Amino acid sequence: MSSNKQYTIAGCLAILLWSATVGLVRNVAEQLGPIGGAAMIYSVSALFLIMVLGIPHLKRFSVKYIMIGGALFVSYEICLSLALGMANSRIQAVEMGVINYLWPTLVVLLTALTSHTKIDKRVYPVIALSFFGVAWTVSGDQGLSAKQLADNFITNPTSYSLALIGAFIWAFYCNITKKRANGKNAITLFFIATAITLWVFYFISDEATMVFNSSSVIDLLITGIAMGSAYALWNSAIIGGNMMLLATLSYFTPLLSTFISAMILDIELTATFWQGVMMVTIASLLCWWFTRQKGTS
Repeated sequence: MSSNKQYTIAGCLAILLWSATVGLVRNVAEQLGPIGGAAMIYSVSALFLIMVLGIPHLKRFSVKYIMIGGALFVSYEICLSLALGMANSRIQAVEMGVINYLWPTLVVLLTALTSHTKIDKRVYPVIALSFFGVAWTVSGDQGLSAKQLADNFITNPTSYSLALIGAFIWAFYCNITKKRANGKNAITLFFIATAITLWVFYFISDEATMVFNSSSVIDLLITGIAMGSAYALWNSAIIGGNMMLLATLSYFTPLLSTFISAMILDIELTATFWQGVMMVTIASLLCWWFTRQKGTS
């Protein structure tokens, strides 16, 4: 097998593992708590990345990249993990995952607002479609209305807010770090910082003491290693993989994530939910396609 195919397969595996994140993180949170569970997951992932990629050396990275990129990465990961863990139900946790996948269209929106490069005007209705898809998903079978969306938000404003804020943070991260990173990848360092921050939150919170058993330990190891593996594999994929193919596949992650999460969490999703997910997926793909044609992706 050629090295190009190996790197491309690594990227495909990374996308699959990322797609399983919502269900896996929620599963651990139900057993160990939203904050403690997240702290354990990122600790396991950080240790795994150290073993695979080695100990990160600060001198290799620019100060601005570490400070700005690190702050955005840690903030995003905390927002997403707590949004999933604090969701009122498993179905609502999957909703948080769908909201999270607004970030590809938000990347394009931020690029349009901050870049001097001309953006294809077809992008704007596509961005609107992405937000409409999320609203359609969250509204449920009761029908789309401002009242219904408000009523759903009121049931858990913390999780909905964290998921939406996280999507914006990741969009900023994608726009900023490619300018500051200089081809370097500090993902291991960022995972360590995320774990430390979550442990601080855990010890100052009133969350119950974590109780471990064989089931929770196995789920924790699977989740932590899966998250670490996804980043390690992607780090390998960008070296020599078919990035055109991988970029295309990555924009189907909302659909794939919802499908895998439903299997992991053993839940059934309504036709309305799937329709909303399809809208978000199509919008993400179209945003990438239109900006790719203009060379701004």
